[in-house]
Amino acid sequence: MRWISVSSNGYSDSVDSIQSANVMDPACPSREVLRRIGERWTPLVMEALSTGPLRFTRLREAVGGVTPRVLTATLRGLEEDGLLTRTIYAEVPPRVEYELTPLGESLLEPIHVNRRWAETHLHDVLAARERWDSAQTQTGS
Repeated sequence: MRWISVSSNGYSDSVDSIQSANVMDPACPSREVLRRIGERWTPLVMEALSTGPLRFTRLREAVGGVTPRVLTATLRGLEEDGLLTRTIYAEVPPRVEYELTPLGESLLEPIHVNRRWAETHLHDVLAARERWDSAQTQTGS
């Protein structure tokens, strides 16, 4: 009942069927999944694609603030994990579209929940930061 490490990122493509996934176990591959979905740009890319397929430039505009290089890396990782597909159309110039897979769509609800929480509690978090900054200034830290 051990994890099998064989891939380039140190994890197997499959989880031992006997042992349950446990993100709190440092050896569990579920940590890699959690890392991917918790990356800075992943939730924004997933939100942008929630309305349907997008081309790279339109996706970058929808996400906002992401460099082409970073967006490309994010898209490759999401494609590798089966969360989206990249379709290349044989046109001149070539057209490439990104679209969520059913697995990717299954991640939308948790992402929507996190988004709603962040938008609902934005002012509370900003106020807490101000209090913390003020306390740090007073203590000289």
